[in-house]
Amino acid sequence: MSVIQRLKEYSKVIFNESVKEWKDSGGNVVGYSCVTTPPEILLAADILPYRIRALGNPNTEMADACLARFNCSFARSCLQLGLDGTYDFLDGIVETNGCDHLRGMFENWQYNRPLKFFHYLKVPHQTNDDALKYYIGELLLYKQAVEAHFEVEITEDRLERAFEMEEKVSAVLRETYEIRRDENPRISGEEALCFYLLSTAMHPQKFLLFAGEALEEVKSRAPLEYRARIMLCGAATDEIDLLSEIEGLGGLIVSDALCFGSRAFFTTPVRVDDRIEILARRVLDGILCPRMYEEFPKRLNFILDEVESAKVDGVILVCNKFCDLHGVDNVQIRLSLEERGIPALQLEKDYGSGADVGRIRTRVQAFLERIESRIR
Repeated sequence: MSVIQRLKEYSKVIFNESVKEWKDSGGNVVGYSCVTTPPEILLAADILPYRIRALGNPNTEMADACLARFNCSFARSCLQLGLDGTYDFLDGIVETNGCDHLRGMFENWQYNRPLKFFHYLKVPHQTNDDALKYYIGELLLYKQAVEAHFEVEITEDRLERAFEMEEKVSAVLRETYEIRRDENPRISGEEALCFYLLSTAMHPQKFLLFAGEALEEVKSRAPLEYRARIMLCGAATDEIDLLSEIEGLGGLIVSDALCFGSRAFFTTPVRVDDRIEILARRVLDGILCPRMYEEFPKRLNFILDEVESAKVDGVILVCNKFCDLHGVDNVQIRLSLEERGIPALQLEKDYGSGADVGRIRTRVQAFLERIESRIR
């Protein structure tokens, strides 16, 4: 089995071998769901940060007893895995106010199957000076909560090492995106998603070794064939099979604006000395989520820049059913793109639903035909 094949298989497992090894050695694992939760604080406490994902899990039977069916299906799928014991390897979770659906997921999880460590990290919805001061205070409370519960002191040296590790991980992820943007791409969007998923489910040192081997294999293979170069934007998308379906029709995903993707590691450089302030500024200056309701121009400009640099032929805007934030934002983005002559497909879907595949294929196929008619 090739390194890339192993990477893809590894990415489809929630409790993977790397996490098992970490747990067996006595290490703690803490889960989080949003890019507004900096992993550096956990790493500095010698805790493995684990980004919660559902990997397309379609079953929400237990979760539906806690969250109504008009709640986001991604949040319900994650809650299901929390309630059925899949995530029992976690030693704690960090809640953020990314959206009301995720808050409901975390709070029902903690109420019905409580973990020993639970912390609510409150993130502002604005980016002004008052918001920055507030968020710095919240990060300090978060740091203190981790130190108190896990009986560890997060020193400046520990933080520095954590920053260095995370920067190396981000550099590898940015490199995968550069390879995707190339005129002759050698890595698919599905594979790039697997890189990201793995980077948030194993220790950075192990990920860097694994990813390094995988990238060497990628660089040595022939360019991929495709019908059109696609950018994927929108809601929480950790569904490897969804990207596989799109690319199976010939739409190679050469860039994205997803929180399980570029939003997590394309951050603005910050030049201040205090490490906690750096984390705060990175999040507030760099977050491209519609929860930041005043930052639409920034989100649109990021997409337009990616369309140009990756030579994108069309943009697919995905939205999990009942996602209020992206449901509204995607309309604005689609209209803005179409005004500029950039084809855009707004695709609302059920999360992880195999029954939705036929409709998705039909709409993507029609979109690719539209793009091809323009190219000709």
